[in-house]
This record gives sequence, C-alpha cells and structure tokens, in this order.
Amino acid sequence: MLSFLLFVVGVAGVLSRRNIIIIFMSIELILNAVNLNLIAFSRYLELNKEVLMAKGLAVNPLSGPVFTIFIIVVAAAEAAVGLGIVIAMFRNRETVAIDEIDLLKW
Repeated sequence: MLSFLLFVVGVAGVLSRRNIIIIFMSIELILNAVNLNLIAFSRYLELNKEVLMAKGLAVNPLSGPVFTIFIIVVAAAEAAVGLGIVIAMFRNRETVAIDEIDLLKW
C-alpha cells in the first residue's frame, strides 16, 4: 500500500509539474516505490519458501535486494546525468521549466 502511494505521488508529480527538478524527484519516488515492492516481495518469498519448494518453484531470497541495489545504482546515474544536463540548460536558458526547453524541436 505504501509502495502504491509512493508510485501514485511520483506519477502525479511527473505528469503535473513543469519544473524539471521536481520531475526528477518524482522519478526517484517511482523508483523507490519499485524498490519497496521488490524488498517486500523478496521477504514474502523467503517466508513462504517451504510452501513454494513443495510446489516445485525455486526461490532465491537474494534476488529482490540485488535488483534493488541495481535500481539504486541506475537512479544515482540518472540523477547525476540529469542534474548535469539541467545545470547546462540553466546556464544557457536560465530556466528549469520543461515547456520552455525546446532544443530538439525544429
């Protein structure tokens, strides 16, 4: 439920805001919602390991935390590259409004 609320707040932030910094923060909320879900699902699989093994399903309890660390690394790279682009845009255009940045338009 918390993960769903974080995801909804993140999607609402991405869709409704024009400030690119707020959009980056909303994307981080979405990624953290996914991380929370991965950890919770991994814990659920670990607790029900015997039941799943009886049904013939293989369970790896480390898959959730490994994917979470991967997502954290991707989010950090996204933030570093994105903030670098935002700083370069701000130096050239003096704005962070997403609708005023139209460098790729003809």
